[in-house]
Amino acid sequence: MRLIFVRHGEPDYDKDCLTENGKKQAISAAMRLKDENIKSIFSSPMGRAKETASYTAKSHGLDVNILDFMHEIDWGDKDSETADKVPYDGHPWTLAYRVLTDTADYVGSSKWDEHHFFKDNICMDYYKKVSEGFDEFLKDFGLVRKNGLYECREENDDTIALFAHGGSGAIMYSHVLSLPFPFVLTSMPYGVCSVSIIEFSGREGELVIPRLELFNDMGHIECFRQEKLHFEK
Repeated sequence: MRLIFVRHGEPDYDKDCLTENGKKQAISAAMRLKDENIKSIFSSPMGRAKETASYTAKSHGLDVNILDFMHEIDWGDKDSETADKVPYDGHPWTLAYRVLTDTADYVGSSKWDEHHFFKDNICMDYYKKVSEGFDEFLKDFGLVRKNGLYECREENDDTIALFAHGGSGAIMYSHVLSLPFPFVLTSMPYGVCSVSIIEFSGREGELVIPRLELFNDMGHIECFRQEKLHFEK
């Protein structure tokens, strides 16, 4: 199975929709994916993700299926009464940098979730929700989580597309690829309407190691911009 992950286009966060530029980016993503044999399209329940997905869904004649667990994450201190508050308003990206650079103890470590910055952060509730939700989702495609990998219970060669967010997507990468969350947040940034692909290739009964086939491809956005400029000339 191949999972195409697309981050939503440039957003109007207040209205939870795309800006005019974001709509152009979503169109360019749909053009980029027009030759992919996509069998199903999924989206976060948020407006900006659904709107981005709608262009690709229309070009493939498919409906957009909603995955509630891929809702964008929130962050902040779990206990507002504690004296030892999580700094930076709990912003995971900033805290991830601090965790990795303040001490060598968490570089390459799987114990990142024991650090106060994450352990006492609301974002960990979302980490659990996205991780568990994604594993349940993959069961529908014959993939069952086992020892940090996935056991292929039923072979599947579908290509599916998922449209979501920077935060929930980062959790997905961390969990599915068994990478420390602070590492993903700091070392794997991906832009609006970028296209990434995770491949789950294995035979029935085998353990599958998810493979990152493509990451943060944004060439289609630049090409779309150049084509538009050429047309306007």
